[in-house]
Amino acid sequence: MARFQTKPISGARDFLPLDVLRRNYVIDVIERVYQSYGFEPLDTPVMERLDTLLGKYGEEGDQLIFRVAKRGAKLQRALAHTPTEDDIADAGLRYDLTVPLARIVAEYSNQLPRYFKRYHIAPVYRADRPAKGRFREFYQCDLDVVGSSSQLVEAEVLNAGAQVLQELGFRGRDESGFRLRLNHRGVLRGLMEVTGVPAELESDALVAVDKLDKIGLEGVEKELGARGLDQEATTALLELMAAAPEDTDAALCWLEERLAGSANGAQAVAELKNVVTLTQTGPAGAHILIDPYLARGLSYYTGPIYEIEFPSLSGSGGAGGRYDDLIGMFSNRSIPACGFSLGLERILLIMEERGLFPQQLAGQPQVLITNFDRETLAENVELAHALRQASLRVDLYPDNDNLGRQFRYAEDRNIPVALLLGGDEVAAGTVTVKNLINGEQETVARAKVADHLSQ
Repeated sequence: MARFQTKPISGARDFLPLDVLRRNYVIDVIERVYQSYGFEPLDTPVMERLDTLLGKYGEEGDQLIFRVAKRGAKLQRALAHTPTEDDIADAGLRYDLTVPLARIVAEYSNQLPRYFKRYHIAPVYRADRPAKGRFREFYQCDLDVVGSSSQLVEAEVLNAGAQVLQELGFRGRDESGFRLRLNHRGVLRGLMEVTGVPAELESDALVAVDKLDKIGLEGVEKELGARGLDQEATTALLELMAAAPEDTDAALCWLEERLAGSANGAQAVAELKNVVTLTQTGPAGAHILIDPYLARGLSYYTGPIYEIEFPSLSGSGGAGGRYDDLIGMFSNRSIPACGFSLGLERILLIMEERGLFPQQLAGQPQVLITNFDRETLAENVELAHALRQASLRVDLYPDNDNLGRQFRYAEDRNIPVALLLGGDEVAAGTVTVKNLINGEQETVARAKVADHLSQ
């Protein structure tokens, strides 16, 4: 008999019950917070037309799209000649949740409100080479506002993201908390201008600058030289980078002074000040950190950009920004938009490491009714039904094993309470309630068990 490979496909994962419950716990918090800010859910097909996806992510991104082959006669016709990859495919798995949003805005523009506030929590797919911590299927937790250029939009998405993390147990800006690194594309352009970086080398310089936290100033200097920047501009840029203060107010004043001669820079600093002011009294306020050299999404973002940082840990926990030129890609017009995406997988990993999940997760059984003997099975079913009617999650032990084994089963499933309903209890109209955490047990009138367990 052939032996089948039982591992999931490379780059994908199985989620066992505890994994699913933890993911649901985090997603439930995210949804509840997003909805409290006036965002509504959106969902789109996992498969999109291939021409919808191609050309939106650059050449490298296009190579990472999972293509879906044509079917039936269409596929046979394509195979009749020497086909290319694109000849035999007419669909692809969604690469992100932003291009589907842009398509939705173009398709349903007359049905959407003036300001479209949506969140979308769903899997996306990348035909990437799997590595540690990188998957071909993973979840994104996006929220976006389409239709407004106001900095109030940035404040809303930042506050929503910060509140999610706070409610999940991340507090402050120290080792147990998080920071919201904030910058603006206009600040980056301004810094390039005042340090003499040629316009044609701006993107190359920004790619190097964005690696500051990974390779340090010395590494950035080497990369700038390798990308063709002359020594004078490199020295000026590095000196400016080394001088940036960390305090938020001081950093804004410093930027205002340094970028006074740059129209791009001056406007960007003014917009950053608005964002900081509007978040001061909200959940994000205490976590904001101005980072003049945060440079993500060089061809994507048009205004403020931000990234979640967990101190002492590398990598991002989420990111976003303003992207006024992207949503209108299907309608050939500029539509202001701003968004934020939380990194679900990274948040789950850190929460597990720090023990931030509650002891009892929604979805786990709260009570185990033990199997005392055959004569009381019908009574067990009746009791279970009554408790379920009272909104308790109840598991019935199916076999007549010894009680020790039944209690170990409950502990394995993190069930904190076991109920014993034997002949004596049935005759007396009572139930023995055993706390499996501290070992204590008590006798409770059967009619009051649900109230007792709900306390």
